[in-house]
Amino acid sequence: MTSALEVAQAPALISTTTIWSLFATVAILAAGYISSRQLLPTSASNKTRFLFIWHATDALIHFILEGSYLWNCFFSSSTLVAAGLSGSEYLPRNVFFLGDQENVYGASYGSSLTSALWREYARADKRWGGTDLTVISLELLTVSIAGPLAVWVCYCIKNNRSEASFWMIVLATGELYGGWMTFVPVSPTRVLKCFTRHSELTCICRNG
Repeated sequence: MTSALEVAQAPALISTTTIWSLFATVAILAAGYISSRQLLPTSASNKTRFLFIWHATDALIHFILEGSYLWNCFFSSSTLVAAGLSGSEYLPRNVFFLGDQENVYGASYGSSLTSALWREYARADKRWGGTDLTVISLELLTVSIAGPLAVWVCYCIKNNRSEASFWMIVLATGELYGGWMTFVPVSPTRVLKCFTRHSELTCICRNG
């Protein structure tokens, strides 16, 4: 029998932060659609419009959502003393982010809405709560290269440039590589635990 304390401590399956995050994603998609209505001619085919919306949304996600992850990595922090830590749990021992031996960085130590968003994401993959160096390296490439490249693809589509398809392939290849390097190297050390309690299915991903 589940105690009242266990029920009170159980994390909500859908939190306020989750709802806000989903709303932000829908808003970004809507922005991509509106931009297609504003920038593409009414005679544009459904295929052209879809590709434009896809890449416009891709660019906005890179700049806004993933950009906010990097912002938290560099500008959200707490002292080691306040966090009750002797070092960052996201870095090897005696390795300090930005060479700062007094503070820890990342969304786990921020107070903004984007900090809350990435803390929610970190419930599934804790690396996004702090300063995992591999993730930061890939996200820097994503925000600084993939984002602008997606904008360039939109420009090519809008102006009916012949090289649009080439750059779409380049971008897609980069996205696939980034996803592979982000998730596959850690998958052997991750344990997926799924358990059911009183008809509620909870899946917890924990890094080993």
